[in-house]
Amino acid sequence: MKLFNVYPLFDITPVKAKGCYVWDSEENCYLDLYGGHAVISIGHSHPHYVQRLHEQLNQLAFYSNSVRNPLQEELAEKLGELSGYPDYHLFLCNSGAEAIENALKLASFYNGRSKVVCFERGFHGRTSGAVAITDNARIQAPINFTQHVVRLPWEEEEQLRQHLQSGEICAVVLEGIQGIGGVYEASPAYWQLLRQLCDETDTVLIADEIQSGYGRTGQFFAHQHAGVQPDLITLAKGMGNGFPIGGVMIGPRFEASYGLLGTTFGGNHLACTAGIAVLEVLERENLMHYATETGNYLMDKLRNTNGVREVRGKGLMIGVEMEFPIKELRAHLLSEHYMLTGSSSQPHTLRLLPPLCLTHVQADDFISAFGKAVAHFREKTVD
Repeated sequence: MKLFNVYPLFDITPVKAKGCYVWDSEENCYLDLYGGHAVISIGHSHPHYVQRLHEQLNQLAFYSNSVRNPLQEELAEKLGELSGYPDYHLFLCNSGAEAIENALKLASFYNGRSKVVCFERGFHGRTSGAVAITDNARIQAPINFTQHVVRLPWEEEEQLRQHLQSGEICAVVLEGIQGIGGVYEASPAYWQLLRQLCDETDTVLIADEIQSGYGRTGQFFAHQHAGVQPDLITLAKGMGNGFPIGGVMIGPRFEASYGLLGTTFGGNHLACTAGIAVLEVLERENLMHYATETGNYLMDKLRNTNGVREVRGKGLMIGVEMEFPIKELRAHLLSEHYMLTGSSSQPHTLRLLPPLCLTHVQADDFISAFGKAVAHFREKTVD
């Protein structure tokens, strides 16, 4: 049997990692400015994280959700405290796509409606409901097409009002900051309009914080920069620092009942241990502060680099829009400068999602390599 070939792969094989660095099988050392799609939040192989998982693995790796698991309660309490949502409840699952699926289901159970408003460039996952609200027809099979999705232009107001006032809309879904879409952030005024209209029409407001959450933007969640409280918040990516875990934070208006939601592996002992360790490190090492400080430093440097058209984002969730497509630039940074970076659905936008422990020295190393790589491509264009 061979693998089902759905990923275009760079020709490197990572074998170990520490902090913001990754080593491959040829002993090359890479500076990680991507964190495996924003998954590595507290740094690779953090000693506290490794120790916590090692100790739990020696005790109990898994049992089902039919028995008590105090680790789930510990994770929920710690998450509510650090995120500023102590009165919300937590449902645990395994991935961001599952978090979206369960959030959509909860919203529909709540108000009995079926239509969902989402936005251009949005990416919410690859499972049935999640991919239906994702703005990428190429990854939607015929079975995923549905009349239940209303996709609006970015920060559109008039159609938004009309659709919500029709009484047909179950939920509005918006990313805290669009990730794959190119690192676009809705204005605080638009978030506040969404909150107002959802309140007026009993529509559920879902904040997709799968990529933009867990301190990446300097606040625990990106939507908190706008001063609003969504009804449901979806989590994954940095939540487990590489261990598969996802979740939905559920506002007080929702009532639980047995069998309403369910999962086999969600909230297992190892996943909860990973999640608790991440929160402990975030708090002890003040990583949200460093995300803001280092992110501002890095973005200021990037704005002063030739060839950069625009820099978007907050904290260490950064989109760098170039004057030219970034595909070859990204490959050049990898092969010639040993820098791991990310792409987006916008061909000219490079995505940077490093671990939150990135230092100014490491940021300077990237800026130096980035400047040289951009100069190389600008010279090629002139030639």
